[in-house]
Amino acid sequence: AISEDLRGRLKYKETIAILVGGYNMAEIKFEITKHIAVLSQSSKGWAKELNLISWNDKESKYDLREWDSAHVKMGKGITLSVEELKKLRDMLNGIDL
Repeated sequence: AISEDLRGRLKYKETIAILVGGYNMAEIKFEITKHIAVLSQSSKGWAKELNLISWNDKESKYDLREWDSAHVKMGKGITLSVEELKKLRDMLNGIDL
């Protein structure tokens, strides 16, 4: 379960700069619009989460990636539209786990 304090901190806008070879290549804005679930958490405090995120002020999409505890640093992840998430759900439901 997620605490109300953390839930409040999750809804914010942040801008990050992508640095490649010391050069600022691009700025990315993101807003976590809805926290859905924490799938796992590492001993170093990073959590693999499913969230709804608006990237660069566009429509929110489902996003699965690792985040640091402050939700400032992120790992590589995958962003899915509603249609893609439904297709993935249907495929996973068909797998015998």
